[in-house]
Amino acid sequence: MSEYHNPVLLSESVDALVQNPDGIYADATFGGGGHSRAIVERLSGKGRLIAFDRDADAAANAIDDKRFKLIRNNFRFIHNYTLLEAPEGLDGVLADLGVSSHQFDTPERGFSFRYSAPLDMRMNTRGGITAAEVVNTYSQEELEKIFRLYGEVDNARRVAQLIVSAREAAAITTTDGLDRAIAPAVPSFAEHKYLAKVYQALRIEVNREMRSLEKFLEGATKALKPGGRLVVITYHSLEDRMVKNWIKAGNVEGILEKDIYGRSRAPLQSIGRKPILPGEEEISSNTRARSAKLRIAEKS
Repeated sequence: MSEYHNPVLLSESVDALVQNPDGIYADATFGGGGHSRAIVERLSGKGRLIAFDRDADAAANAIDDKRFKLIRNNFRFIHNYTLLEAPEGLDGVLADLGVSSHQFDTPERGFSFRYSAPLDMRMNTRGGITAAEVVNTYSQEELEKIFRLYGEVDNARRVAQLIVSAREAAAITTTDGLDRAIAPAVPSFAEHKYLAKVYQALRIEVNREMRSLEKFLEGATKALKPGGRLVVITYHSLEDRMVKNWIKAGNVEGILEKDIYGRSRAPLQSIGRKPILPGEEEISSNTRARSAKLRIAEKS
């Protein structure tokens, strides 16, 4: 287990992924490298693992093994890199969509309301907009939309109104500044849960997570060989719905298309009728696993 991040559903995901020890695999969300290390242990001398992570901090966890390569880029580009690194295609792709413990627990990254820190939230600190730019420049309507859509925040309109009102007096640049601005809308009986939804929504917007996830699903499916497996761990309903729909229909809307013979055009087949959930023992030792769902599919 890595101190950087405690990998969720480790044995279940790697068992589902590695069907051929001689194969070429991708860990699309390297992070602390916990899943990657377990995958490499399953490989023969012929096997290879390509990992992706846009977070500069993750590079320190790179595995010193000739069978391993870390690519410092967004997993949405997985198909492009597969054409370069493994033109014959991949035997399996794993993605753990959770934010790493390291990112939450590094105050200056601004991912958590538990710390007083700059409002940043970027996975890739080399570029892109920050959470501060979102809360200070988006219109009230845009803020309301992201809080409702990405965080399923109760009273999203009220939160957006409070932010717009507060920033008229002074820019909101820190986590505690944001917390103060929206305090009148936060229920005292569920403060942490409510703030978690607000911060989740901002993080998803800052990192364009839903668009990146859709591009990843498209690229990973193209990158897989026939019989190759897609293994994805989700943590909230929005991303899980997208993954479920993609496996079912080959699009994130879940619209099933059929050929003239009535056969599904979906490129993947689900392995198992329901997602795999972590057991009570794992949840008790790692509370961040409590909302995790593991979905497995195989390319036709």
